[in-house]
Formats: sequence, structure tokens, C-alpha cells
Amino acid sequence: MLAGTLTPAPGLTLTRMGYGAMQLAGPGVFGPPKDPGTAVAVLRHAVDAGVTHIDTADFYGPTVVNELIREALHPYPEELRIVTKVGCRRGPDGSWNLLRDPAELREQVHENLRHLDVEALDVVNLRFGTPEAPSGESLGEAFSALAALRDEGLIRHLGLSTVTSAQLSEAQTIAPVVTVQNHYNLAHREDDALVERCAAEGIAYVPYFPLGGFSPLQSRVLTEVAARLGASPQQVALAWLLGRSETIAVIPGTSSLGHLRENLAAAEVELPEEAVVELDGVGGGRV
Repeated sequence: MLAGTLTPAPGLTLTRMGYGAMQLAGPGVFGPPKDPGTAVAVLRHAVDAGVTHIDTADFYGPTVVNELIREALHPYPEELRIVTKVGCRRGPDGSWNLLRDPAELREQVHENLRHLDVEALDVVNLRFGTPEAPSGESLGEAFSALAALRDEGLIRHLGLSTVTSAQLSEAQTIAPVVTVQNHYNLAHREDDALVERCAAEGIAYVPYFPLGGFSPLQSRVLTEVAARLGASPQQVALAWLLGRSETIAVIPGTSSLGHLRENLAAAEVELPEEAVVELDGVGGGRV
């Protein structure tokens, strides 16, 4: 069910088919949803279906998505793991502003704790670069600040988002890294080598925008393969990711119950080897 689980650290077991909560906010991931009742229903259905891996951030909304998660699911099921992110704030105009000095990160962690109503956060990913490209600068000061909060018992596990392999190595000199969340999908394959590295080191690699994000994946090959298999292109794209590496976990997001059910069913899609070969070619092949 749900493509099995990953356990990148003791006490942290995630279903490989997770749920990304970003789209529960209003347009542009800003403001409240048009239908809060449906948002709550989507979250509850995901958990009822067996999902133990929900991805969020307090800057989604901002605060809106975490508050919906609390409303829908608190008190949380024992097996549920909520993965959040820090390092960014939204401006009044909806802008995305990277803010990651130690005092700011401490405040963001406490805000996540309050809005989710938990005593400790399961996983906190440090958001460092932008979806367009990771930055090459040192993340040592920011990651050390989160490591200190982990030592205080406010965070259980640490991860990274939008980073390079060199930044992962730097972070690992400070504290264990259990997750890497970068932009990666069937057509956006720049992270192939980092996917392989995470597999070798037992780190959960969690691609964001697995279905293309704000610009949905468009591929003739994807459409043709999906038609042959009697599946949707979105299901095939998710199945390809799950088959790409045993340490990949996917977090497709939706605000629709129908789309949620379709996404979860992708875990049952089996790709024949010839289909995998065709799909590998969409992004220029693997490293």
C-alpha cells in the first residue's frame, strides 16, 4: 500500500506516497482556501487512506495550511509524521522572502510549533535556495541554528530543501540529514546525481513539483505511455518517480478529493520495463 515506507532515521517512518499540503491555501499559496471544508476533508481522507507523511510549511498561506492541518487532524495519529520547512516568509503582497538568520529561524520554528500545536516538530527542512536554482553559499550558520533547536528537543530530525550536494555535505558535518527536498520530476532531471547519492546514504529524497508544479508536466511520451497503461499521465509520472529510487518519497499536492484519490492510486501503477526506458528518455536519461 502507498508504495511501502522509508525509515531514514530511527523513529521516522514515512509512507513513500505522501501528501503535499501547499495547495490547500488560496491562489498563489496565499490566503485561505475557497472551501475550507473540502480542505479539511482532503487531509482526513489522506490519513484515512494510510498516508503517514504530510509536507507543509508555516509560510503556506501564511499559517493557513498549518492551521488547517491542526483543525483536521489534531490530536494527531501516533504514526503520522508532519514535515515542515523554515527559511522563508511571505510578504503582504504574497512575495516569497528568504529569511534564515538564527534568530529568525528560531522564531519560525516556534511559530510552526504553535500553529501545528505540537511540542516537537517531526522534521524541519531548511529551505535555502529558490526553485529556480540552489544557491552556492554556506548554510552552516543557519543549519547550526536548527541543530541547536534539535538539541533543545524542539525538532526531532533535520532536512534540507533546494540545496546542492556540496551543501548537503556541509550540513552533514553539523548534524544528521534525513531528508533532501529538491525540484525533480520526469522532465526536470538536473538532480540525478543527488538522487543516487541519497539512495546510497539512506537519505529520503523528496521531489517537490513531482507533477510540474505551477506548470503541469507536458510530454507526448508520457501521454502515450499513460494511454497504453490505462492510467492518467499524472499517475504515470508519480509511478516513474517511485521506481526511480527506493529512497524517493513523493508528495503530490491537491485541494481536490478526486485528484487525491487518483494520486494515491499511482502507487499501484506498475510500469513495464519498456515504458520505463521510454520515460527515462523524456529528461535525457539517467546519470
